[in-house]
Amino acid sequence: MVKFLFERFFGRGEIMRKIIAVDFDGTLSHSSLFEEMRPNIPLFSKLIKAKNNGHMLILWTCRGDKYLKEAVEFCEENGLFFDAINKNIPGFNYVNLSCKIVADLYVDDKAPGSIDYFMEMKI
Repeated sequence: MVKFLFERFFGRGEIMRKIIAVDFDGTLSHSSLFEEMRPNIPLFSKLIKAKNNGHMLILWTCRGDKYLKEAVEFCEENGLFFDAINKNIPGFNYVNLSCKIVADLYVDDKAPGSIDYFMEMKI
């Protein structure tokens, strides 16, 4: 099932520009909301590489208010910048049928296998 969900990431033998949504707690940070933030350095590196190769990144987290601001600042201090935060990428024509964001790949500790799958991908 996981493989089926992520197969769209590849085009005919070449990597196409995609939207990658990534969670913060337990994914980008090894910690949870009320713990000291510890970066997942390999994941940060892979996402920075993806961004540099033209892919678009969305921070998709349950954090809000000051906790969201802390997460964004933490990511930026570690060199990771997002195209959107908790919303769709601006400029795309989306049909707003739900509050779920549109992405080609969701990287989240709550989606079994998604972190490992992304880390093994050629970006």
